[in-house]
Amino acid sequence: MAKERKSTSDLLEMENFNLKNASSDSLASDSKSSSLNSKLGQDSSSVGEMSTPSRPDDPPLLPGEKVQGVARDVTYLCPYSGPSRGVISVTNYKLHFRSMDKETPYVIEVPLGVLSRVEKVGGQSSRGENSYGIELFCKDMRNLRFGHKQENHSRRNVFEKLQQYAFPLSHKLPLFAFEYTETFPENGWTVHETIAELKRMGVPNDMWKVTKMNESWEVCDSYPAVWAVPAAASDDDLRQVAAFRSRGRVPVLSWIHPESQATLTRCSQPLVGVAGKRSREDERYIQLIMDANAQSHKLYIMDARPSANAIANKAKGGGYESEDAYQNAELVFLDIHNIHVMRESLRKLKELCFPNIDESRWLSGIESTYWLKHIKCILAGACRIADKIENHKTSVLVHCSDGWDRTAQLTALAMLLLDPYYRTIKGFEVLIEKEWLSFGHKFQQRIGHGDDKHSDADRSPVFLQFVDCVWQVATMYPNAFQFNEHFLITILDHLYSCRFGTFLYNSDRERAMEKVKQRTTSLWSMINSSIDLYRNPLYHAQPQALIPVASIRCIRLWRGLYCRWNPSMRTQDPVYQRAREMLALKEQLERQAEDGRRELRMRTSRTSMPGGTPARLASPIHG
Repeated sequence: MAKERKSTSDLLEMENFNLKNASSDSLASDSKSSSLNSKLGQDSSSVGEMSTPSRPDDPPLLPGEKVQGVARDVTYLCPYSGPSRGVISVTNYKLHFRSMDKETPYVIEVPLGVLSRVEKVGGQSSRGENSYGIELFCKDMRNLRFGHKQENHSRRNVFEKLQQYAFPLSHKLPLFAFEYTETFPENGWTVHETIAELKRMGVPNDMWKVTKMNESWEVCDSYPAVWAVPAAASDDDLRQVAAFRSRGRVPVLSWIHPESQATLTRCSQPLVGVAGKRSREDERYIQLIMDANAQSHKLYIMDARPSANAIANKAKGGGYESEDAYQNAELVFLDIHNIHVMRESLRKLKELCFPNIDESRWLSGIESTYWLKHIKCILAGACRIADKIENHKTSVLVHCSDGWDRTAQLTALAMLLLDPYYRTIKGFEVLIEKEWLSFGHKFQQRIGHGDDKHSDADRSPVFLQFVDCVWQVATMYPNAFQFNEHFLITILDHLYSCRFGTFLYNSDRERAMEKVKQRTTSLWSMINSSIDLYRNPLYHAQPQALIPVASIRCIRLWRGLYCRWNPSMRTQDPVYQRAREMLALKEQLERQAEDGRRELRMRTSRTSMPGGTPARLASPIHG
């Protein structure tokens, strides 16, 4: 195939060509704080599908993108290299700044979905250069500040356009994903098909069946339409269980071990309440999950919460399973804190990493954020689940309160550790589609797509923590993952960007109602159409489960993500360039090896033909 014949230089050229269409919408935004961008050319505009600017200061536009406002003679106040004068353009997708006072102009591009809030700085009485302007607070660990001249009267227009298009839902405008019209060779919406993924795991079988009773989302509006449940459970049983579980989130199958048939199932908390209510149907149903695994007569119920929080939930009508009521079940609390604690932890981390780093307090500062401690807790919980299933052949049921935040972190990470398929690029996409999207993680509420309620208590970096944990495992097992760091950062950049429909809304039901698949493009379409950008050159498929050491000694701060805007924390050489070279060399060596095998087969077949000359034994030196 043509793709296989690409030389190193071809691949490097392709990276330069496609980089912007990957995650560099925000990854290579500020060329002063991106070595990757400065190596590959100062202008971070995309080539190919983007329109060519008619003037040097016009922004390159994606299909469906339109310029909404322009302001000249604006100063970008870079915290690292000082002020730079240029032109700001605001489109329905991004803010674009191009410097005009540098010998080599540089470009800043920020997708407006990344903005958390926009504030005016200074008023009419402001004196001093650049004391009057706009400050942008971003969801990706940076802030940007621009100085406007009062006499130009440009600030008001830029501020209004930013407010309108950064928070379109608050202004009754569509998200950019619904206006974006770019097409790709691959269709990312076909990556995950529930029935096909269940078949890959060997379901249905004697103990597990597929049910479509939630096809119109009547039983649970935040669950997928298709479930895998114990074969002995009737639809009526499932309805009774749904009535006893918070928000109707019944225990259903996430993953099944191909050999032992030990399972990983997920749900929400039982509605026990202060009175300690019981449900015979729920207890029997949990017994069916236990019985479906003939290797063990025990079930672990992993409650993600600290025990104090689980007890406190009883006062709100929730709670946890009593070991008296659920025979042969062992309850374990995993001590992962709630969304509010995690949000505050990330806020402290941002303060530490941007704009300036205090060298004398760096390590104590990281410790005081508790971020790494939270990452360790999540990873330790996933390792515990994976160990019970892989080594003890015991089934595990996971829940938190509602089963769409910490539960998704734990099940997705455990599946990544247990199943090598999810450590491939396509498999990881399936994992996100399945455990996060179809099971109703509330992306809209947690990220705040298109709304201006930056202090909303529902905002929280739950999915970010999951991707951080994936990065931690990938650094511990550098050969086990088909994808690279660039792949993970691309996913996080577009978690915020609103360019693709993948992460929009809170559930499959909402996405179906808004016809997201028909009206928007999938992030996987872009990634799978430029898949070489995201490959790990060191990848070697490993069939075994991974059980990493989840110790704080092994957990590291992901500097490539959290500190990427700070030039003092960045590696000098772009790792992606070296990865491209290694991939090209790997392809070349694989081709040579395959050519050698093919030639050997042909020689063998010629000598084994009737009348053929018997093969001469080749010497090891002259063969």
